[in-house]
Amino acid sequence: MKVKTRFAPSPTGFLHVGGARTALYSWLHAKSKGGEFVLRIEDTDIARSTQEAVEAILEGMTWMGLTWDEGPYYQTKRFDRYKEIIAKMLVDGTAYKCYCTKERVNELREAQEKAGLSPRYDSKCRELAPQNTDAPYVIRFKNPKEGSVKFDDHVRGPIEFSNTELDDLIIQRTDGTPTYNFCVVVDDWDMGITYVVRGEDHINNTPRQINILKALGAPLPEYAHVAMILGDDGAKLSKRHGAVSVMQFRDEGYLPEALKNYLVRLGWSHGDQEIFSEKEMIELFSLDAINKAPSAFNTEKLLWLNQHYIKSLDPAYVAQHLAWHMDNQKIDMTNGPALADIVSALSERAKTLVELATTSRYFFEEYEAFDATAAKKHLRPVAKDALVLVQQKLQANDDWTDPALHQIINDTADELGVGMGKVGMPLRVAITGGGQSPSLDVTLRLIGKERSIKRIDRALEFIAARVAAS
Repeated sequence: MKVKTRFAPSPTGFLHVGGARTALYSWLHAKSKGGEFVLRIEDTDIARSTQEAVEAILEGMTWMGLTWDEGPYYQTKRFDRYKEIIAKMLVDGTAYKCYCTKERVNELREAQEKAGLSPRYDSKCRELAPQNTDAPYVIRFKNPKEGSVKFDDHVRGPIEFSNTELDDLIIQRTDGTPTYNFCVVVDDWDMGITYVVRGEDHINNTPRQINILKALGAPLPEYAHVAMILGDDGAKLSKRHGAVSVMQFRDEGYLPEALKNYLVRLGWSHGDQEIFSEKEMIELFSLDAINKAPSAFNTEKLLWLNQHYIKSLDPAYVAQHLAWHMDNQKIDMTNGPALADIVSALSERAKTLVELATTSRYFFEEYEAFDATAAKKHLRPVAKDALVLVQQKLQANDDWTDPALHQIINDTADELGVGMGKVGMPLRVAITGGGQSPSLDVTLRLIGKERSIKRIDRALEFIAARVAAS
């Protein structure tokens, strides 16, 4: 049988970290077995579901590279199918109409809670003869009264629920809309889902869904319930811990490869290996190797991974992601070097793409002013001779390559009889506006001859004004 997994988010919010990890595990299991991955949007909560959330989920999945083989399916477009199955269940006697009012059900629940019992419906309408009435009703599933539900969870091992703990759950509301637990069952059956990978908060739903599947004569999928993700402080991950939406990580300058690598290790391991290519993830991933203990989110480790990928991935690929951040910071890329060259030059210095974009601005735009500290230290009158001489040599030079530019800086220092720092630092401040940059030869090459010459002029004017004011 072909392996088929699914990710089935509810579009009541953005794609968050926990959901993204679940999607990744589900996707990896399908890919590792040569199977298929289905995307399903569980939008039966019509009041809370939004198109904005749907689009955010699709955007997040696409950004992470979690492409789906089928879907996206929408539950709201499958209501006719759910009603067809419910009608058949009423005929078969595996479901029944319940006319109990909300008031009665609430009173029953309150009495049970006062008696220290778990609240559950008392099956009053379960064996009721067909009623000729216009009274409102819900439709309930006839859950077995005896025995138990057993399943082997790939993460948690054997799990068993007594059927006496489960009541006859509602599968259709009074307004005719089907409920979550029922829709999930029909969808998994119709879509041929063989493995259900989801959060541990769904464990209590599983026995109910298994009983409905059995009543329908449908095959049972295998289950893997993944533990929650905790914040750095050990509490459940929430907005107060910072980025929890996948696209917020994009906005903060992370590469999808870094987030995927981080999330796959957030509960799964393969020896001591920390860095995995997508190919390695697919080859090595196993549901049975997922840790059942909660995992703590560590931003510093994610940053470390992100810097690794910025440095190690093809600069042309990183540049594609960097372009989004350049646009976001309104940096005009038309007047400057290729972004891939910027990545090659600055990747050792940046932990995020936001940082990379910010620190590369002087390659594309004129800086507004010199950094005060750097200018005070390095654009002093004593630096004038070095700047004038290096400018003359650059002006006369037609070989704008790294070795040639490096040689010009060396020759200037030799002719003036000073150390490299006496030439290099004033020149760096002159052409970048600050005291930090890649090697000067690379920086000069990327900024270009004309702009480099003009910026040295600007530095000389700054020194002249400083002398005049003293």
